[in-house]
Amino acid sequence: MGRVTAATVTAPVELEQPVAETDIRPDRPWITLVWNDPINLMSYVSYIFRTYFGYDQAEADRLMLAVHNEGRAVVSNGTREEMERDVTAMHGYGLWATLQQDD
Repeated sequence: MGRVTAATVTAPVELEQPVAETDIRPDRPWITLVWNDPINLMSYVSYIFRTYFGYDQAEADRLMLAVHNEGRAVVSNGTREEMERDVTAMHGYGLWATLQQDD
């Protein structure tokens, strides 16, 4: 093994602009999508939307039917951290959910 000297060590370079892999702008909120699955009853999905998100019966049923008929529905929007929390909660209820930046 070679000997490390000050001449062989490269110092880190400071960047003026941070480098990010994704475009994270505050004007582009994040969304939570709930996806259709063959396991959960429609009444259960509607119940979760009412109890977790606070939707009234009509809105919860509308979102549940969108999940059932269209394969997915946007159930919430906000910051990335908020949507990560909502996705985790949906997983806890046994629903398939993901998050993404809104277009």
